[in-house]
Amino acid sequence: MSNPVVHFEVVGKDPKKLQGFYSSIFGWKINADNPMNYGLVEAGREGAIGGGIGGAEGSPHATFYIAVPDPQATLNKIEQLGGKTVVPVTVIPNMVTFAMFTDPEGNLVGIVNEEPPQ
Repeated sequence: MSNPVVHFEVVGKDPKKLQGFYSSIFGWKINADNPMNYGLVEAGREGAIGGGIGGAEGSPHATFYIAVPDPQATLNKIEQLGGKTVVPVTVIPNMVTFAMFTDPEGNLVGIVNEEPPQ
């Protein structure tokens, strides 16, 4: 598959509660030891993808992230085809470069740069 799904995310108003919920049900190992209290979910086995569970200012939602070589070029194409940019290309130093969009039906999807930021 070109441009694979590489990360999932579940966010809501009480991230600690969500982290406990998913960890208790599925046995997921979640590490939220960071300033944002964003819980990184370990993939745990070959063929699985890792994810994150964190807080959200807006509505709770679940989404997935797709690896792309050029996030801005991808957003440009998304907008040409009827999607809308929700979060412009954003760099979190030493972690990730990402953006988010809605498809023509309003589904929230993320994209991440295939190469980690320097």
